[in-house]
Amino acid sequence: MDLHRLRILLELSRWGSMREVADELGMTTSSVSQHIAALARRIGTPLTEPDGRRVRLTPAGRRLAEHAVTILAAVDAAIVDLDVDAAPAGTVRVAGFASAIRRSLLPTIARLGAAQSAVTVMIAEHEPFEALERLARDDVDIALTYDYNLAPATLRNDFSATALWTMKWGLGTHAAQRPGPLSSYAGSNWIVNSRNTADEEVLRILASMAGFTPRITHHIDSLELIDDLIAAGHGVGLLPLERTRQHSEVRVRSLDDLEVIMRTYAVIRRGREQWSPLRLVLDELNAEEP
Repeated sequence: MDLHRLRILLELSRWGSMREVADELGMTTSSVSQHIAALARRIGTPLTEPDGRRVRLTPAGRRLAEHAVTILAAVDAAIVDLDVDAAPAGTVRVAGFASAIRRSLLPTIARLGAAQSAVTVMIAEHEPFEALERLARDDVDIALTYDYNLAPATLRNDFSATALWTMKWGLGTHAAQRPGPLSSYAGSNWIVNSRNTADEEVLRILASMAGFTPRITHHIDSLELIDDLIAAGHGVGLLPLERTRQHSEVRVRSLDDLEVIMRTYAVIRRGREQWSPLRLVLDELNAEEP
């Protein structure tokens, strides 16, 4: 089977447009179409079908594209193994939540740029469940996710996670509120994440241990906006202990004798780490933390 045609099919599965594939690979649209047609004849089944003015992969095309990732990664690994001068090159697609993008991914991209690496990174901001869904569809190569020690996440068995950094969380309140045990905030309005249920799950576990059911009033995605609401006296919520406050009115303190720890991960599909650009980005993400 022609590996070049497999690469073209894989790029088509990622870009969804023969024109964009042609631009990415430095080919003509006609040449891309001819290669896909030749590959379909070799397989003996259609690999694409019309989708308005564009094309999309058929189920057989998507399946072959999934195999292409493993096949091409193995070929790339073999080339690198035989050629000590070979350098990783390509585009790695990463989906992740904002804090991980700022703390881990942007410094990684900066280091790749400083090293004049031929690896580029495409970024999409998503909450963990969204990033994992995109990884499952092969829309991205890496998902940056998190869970909590009190509410550990379960990954699919075809996913592989690399632990990155951890962060302790505490209770964010207005500075005018007198500190007390968690149960003393049973009557407060609580603020939780609007897009990921892990934060609310941790809160409900903590509240249950303290003997109350939290009255969840606000659902907010942005930590900065949670700060704003707490500073304005609209509620309390869980916030990182180490994060710089943007309001002097906000206090974040530890939760009695309990530890709430956010744990972050770089998640990939098993077997894909052999692809050298992906391996390089993973290594840089992991090296970012001491």
